[in-house]
Amino acid sequence: MQKGALDIRKIRQDFPILKRQVMGGKQLVYLDNAATTQKPISVIEAIHDYYMNYNSNIHRAVHQLAEEATARFEETRSKVAKFINAESTDEIIFTRNATEAINLVSYSWGRANIKKNDHVVISEIEHHSNIVPWQILTSEKGAVLDYVGVDDSGYLKMPEYRKFLEGKTRLMSLTHMSNVLGTITPIEKIIKLAHEKRIPVLVDGAQSVPHMPVDVRKMDCDFMAFSAHKMLGPTGVGILYVKREILEGMQPFIGGGDMIKEVHKHDTRYNDLPYKFEGGTPNIADVIGFSAAIDYLNKLGMDHVREHEMDITKYAMDKIGAVKGVTIYGPEEVKDRGGVVSFNLGDIHPHDLATIMNDHGIAIRSGHHCAQVLMERLDVAATSRASFYVYNTKEEVDMLASALNDARRMFKI
Repeated sequence: MQKGALDIRKIRQDFPILKRQVMGGKQLVYLDNAATTQKPISVIEAIHDYYMNYNSNIHRAVHQLAEEATARFEETRSKVAKFINAESTDEIIFTRNATEAINLVSYSWGRANIKKNDHVVISEIEHHSNIVPWQILTSEKGAVLDYVGVDDSGYLKMPEYRKFLEGKTRLMSLTHMSNVLGTITPIEKIIKLAHEKRIPVLVDGAQSVPHMPVDVRKMDCDFMAFSAHKMLGPTGVGILYVKREILEGMQPFIGGGDMIKEVHKHDTRYNDLPYKFEGGTPNIADVIGFSAAIDYLNKLGMDHVREHEMDITKYAMDKIGAVKGVTIYGPEEVKDRGGVVSFNLGDIHPHDLATIMNDHGIAIRSGHHCAQVLMERLDVAATSRASFYVYNTKEEVDMLASALNDARRMFKI
């Protein structure tokens, strides 16, 4: 295994599932991390500990179990705020996932601020979660949805972006890292230019926050959405960051439960921030499990995580790119992309290719990756995708390249 700032051999020992054999005794090679990551034993044990020892609802009762659960839940909020350098824990809202976080902004902020003939700007490389909520909003409001184009190398067309700074643009909502091309957008520059025109910016950080240091205050974004399960944490936990001055002017998304302070027959006083936006009993166990995931990533160091991914991505682009008949999509410069390599092999359908990889014990993704607008731009129906994280090795990339050559021979390419 390669040497670097991270001891990959030691890291792999923390993930029980990586010891698993599949397909009749083949060692699992998990390369579908852009969809969801595997969980270290510390995260699994944190969830187990909650249910075994202090299972209780939060923010309500005064008994010991409730106080322990509340303290651990709010401890996670503090860790999240520190992880992305938010100014206050009041700016951190727990949702079910990044999709719900973006929908919360669309519903609570968008319906109050987007009016007829206003424009909302996104891009051609967005995930469906950052397309559909804005389609719903602009259709409802009689507003316009614009797309920043992407060039043949996978970069946003900045001249098009600048064009959208003029006129009636009222919001920009852009990904920080493409889940297909791996493209890292120049988000700080994008936000700076937007703010000069008083246009707020939502950043979809689902693919960036797990893979590189992210500082929301340095970035100066107004909103950011991301998910726990893509960064070693459990499913069912999303995070929405919102600048406090914006959050204070937003109305609740879901009514009931923790978001109320007083309820009378005909009116309600809402709870303080951030609880005003967290209706009903939250996903307590998994939020607490997410705390252990943040601890794990902090111990590794996000600079080291990024360094490892650049190294293995460069290696993968070279190895996969050397397979005869392969087309790789996205920027050639590894510094401009995350740990995602999407490709096609000749005219083999990606679903067929993923099935052959599975026969070798290798888990990759195939399909449109919830980015059909981008598939149309690339003029392909689908791609195959290998995506990497802190426990992946160059030996696993070699196994993928070898399996691709087997597929090539099978299809006589």
